[in-house]
Amino acid sequence: MAAETSQMRMMMTVTIGAEAGNRGLKDGSLPRTIEAFVKQFKPEAAYFTIAGGDRTAIFVLSMTDAHQLPALAEPFFEALGAHIELTPAMNADDLKTGLQQLPH
Repeated sequence: MAAETSQMRMMMTVTIGAEAGNRGLKDGSLPRTIEAFVKQFKPEAAYFTIAGGDRTAIFVLSMTDAHQLPALAEPFFEALGAHIELTPAMNADDLKTGLQQLPH
């Protein structure tokens, strides 16, 4: 019997310090790393902002297994010295389903 593949929506926050971000802009590694990530993982959404004074990207994507963590994070660590946070996240439909499963 084949195992059921379950997906969990994750919010991945990538924070890039000013010095590393400036280098990444000058040498092209910042846009290349982001473009390669988006092409490979096809996030549901991608937002770019400033948080805590640093360049920040927020990606919403699905994960099926913890073994995906290195592939998600390492390119940002290696190319840009980024700080990464991964947080489970729900959309409105997920929340509705979850709330319906609570005992009443």
